[in-house]
Amino acid sequence: MNIKQEIIVKLTYIFSEFFYGCNLGRKGDFVKLRKLCAFLLLTLSLGIVSGCGNDEKTEKSDAKKVFHVGIVQLVEHAALDAANKGFIDGLASRGYKENTNIKFDRQNAQADQSNLQTIAQRFVNNKVDLICAIATPAAQTVANATKDIPIVGTAITDYAEAKLVKSNDKPETNVTGTTDMNPVKEQIDLLLKIVPNTKTIGFIYTSSEVNSQLQITIAKKYAEAKGLKTVEATVSNVNDIQQAAQSLVGSCEAIYVPTDNILASAMPTLTAVTNEAKIPVFCGEGGMTKAGGVATLGVDYYKLGFQTGLMAADILSGKSKPENMPIQAQKEFEVIINTEQVKKLGITIPAEITQQVKGANK
Repeated sequence: MNIKQEIIVKLTYIFSEFFYGCNLGRKGDFVKLRKLCAFLLLTLSLGIVSGCGNDEKTEKSDAKKVFHVGIVQLVEHAALDAANKGFIDGLASRGYKENTNIKFDRQNAQADQSNLQTIAQRFVNNKVDLICAIATPAAQTVANATKDIPIVGTAITDYAEAKLVKSNDKPETNVTGTTDMNPVKEQIDLLLKIVPNTKTIGFIYTSSEVNSQLQITIAKKYAEAKGLKTVEATVSNVNDIQQAAQSLVGSCEAIYVPTDNILASAMPTLTAVTNEAKIPVFCGEGGMTKAGGVATLGVDYYKLGFQTGLMAADILSGKSKPENMPIQAQKEFEVIINTEQVKKLGITIPAEITQQVKGANK
């Protein structure tokens, strides 16, 4: 029995004693008073009971809320996997810990558009509190599926270009996040320092990926401004990579691949062709480089995902809303060299570059 229930019992006893006393006295003088007291007792009791109900509601509202977050990753490869882990760790650093006050619904679309649509609808039907979309196509699909659920993206090159926001500085939609826009011009400079005899650069990328198109446009324009020739080959899926790579053999001295999700998921297929032809491949990010590229100056995708997790924490806590959160970028880039590929292709890395390599990337 709680305190308020005890009060009701005591009041009932007091009023009963009072009524008993009234019965011993002159009934005529106490009829109205007894009715009034009965009314007061009923009113007070109802008020206390109502108060008890409010207390229960308060206790429930004060209980720790468990947030439900959907994570959709376009495809499995090192960069996106790292971003995924970083996102979860970023939330945990702000107190949002899995199976304590947050639950994740992790989904991988395996680079299939129909899978993306199914996953997006799943999140909408389940009314998740927030969606994390990893890679541009994933973000585009969930953004088309809901205008109400907050969406944070990562491993996305340009949100405005992908029509996810009205402006990267002020989204004005339910989407925000982090960009993995890499230093394309500096990457081309790195290529030229390592392979100084390059006259023609080959480009290979997925024609349907907006992020890849944007990077290739920048790379081609920069290379041509430096007096270099360019050739390109595009793919639509993994099955096209071998043929596309073979089409570049004999027409270029080096190949540049942007942060392209299809290529990143199948680097061995690309390098099986380029290694035989002794053509070095330079990539837009570290995971691709470690999987078969020669070198890059790239984004740390774990840190990028962690940064995205912090943004998600601000949204879940009510501190911020996606529409007012500028797209965030990484400001520091890391030189990564695949020493195995360097040896295999007989390349000599200039000392000025090796001196920039840190820790495990040496």
